[in-house]
Amino acid sequence: MPEPTLLVLDTDPSPRLGRLTGRATVRYTDEAGLAARLPAADVLLVWDFTSDAVRAAWPGAGPRPAWVHTASAGVDRLLCPELAASDTVVTNARGIFERPIAEYVTGLVLAFAKDLPGTLELQHRRLWRHRESAQVAGSRAVVVGAGPIGREITRLLIALGVQVALVGRRARRTVHGVADLDRLAAMADWVICAAPLTESTRAMFDARFFGLMQPSARFINVGRGPLVVEDDLVAALRKRWIAGAALDVFEQEPLGPRSPLWDVPDLIVSPHMSGDTAGWRDRLGEQFVEMFELWAAGAPLPNVVDKRRGYAPAPESGD
Repeated sequence: MPEPTLLVLDTDPSPRLGRLTGRATVRYTDEAGLAARLPAADVLLVWDFTSDAVRAAWPGAGPRPAWVHTASAGVDRLLCPELAASDTVVTNARGIFERPIAEYVTGLVLAFAKDLPGTLELQHRRLWRHRESAQVAGSRAVVVGAGPIGREITRLLIALGVQVALVGRRARRTVHGVADLDRLAAMADWVICAAPLTESTRAMFDARFFGLMQPSARFINVGRGPLVVEDDLVAALRKRWIAGAALDVFEQEPLGPRSPLWDVPDLIVSPHMSGDTAGWRDRLGEQFVEMFELWAAGAPLPNVVDKRRGYAPAPESGD
């Protein structure tokens, strides 16, 4: 039986796939060459998960890979109607980013509550200004997105003594449905977005939503940039509708130097780094090799994306 052909939509640094030597014919491509090479591939590894090339190239003529794996949690940048309607199995990198993102969110909550941005600014200005900070224990949080990332964020916040309401697509045990979101957000000290980007979640955080929040509340987004109407968030911060926000993801990435977001008061901007801890690329490569071994053996794959919903359902909930 001939070796299967693995096509890698590559970016630097490339994945370490040495364990597949003699078991797969590995070919590499950039965005420009993807469409021409897709018909000859049995498997596509989307290593460059910031690219939209798959969505553009997939509708072309010829055979398509039986399996597509993306080295990311989200799949919004590769799903297109033709891929969603095909028999191709799509998997994601669930299991790699949950804990790092949850730690990052926890760090932001603590930084806001203890006014670390203010402390650093005063230190820079050589000003000694005593002030009181907030206690995290006993505060209320709403985590939007009941997948593995949202659940890990919930676990860490509960460990800090935060009262957490987890909101998912539908209500079930321990999870609120989206119908409860407005009511919960109006009482929350923290609203944390960890939702996938789908047609039903796009632009869900807008002026109406920020108007529901308490003036003392903070908003954190580690999901996807297009979930937030950025102009509405800027206006809410400038008008003091909410006390602060932190964005790790944006409508356009990288964020350009002329973006007004850099200068918005009480907004923390980070460059889509919440899940990227030392060695994360190696872990992504190891995960794919292990999944390739399962695929080659004909075994079921983990992390299978529901292409209709646009995300991989959480195994503990089936949603």
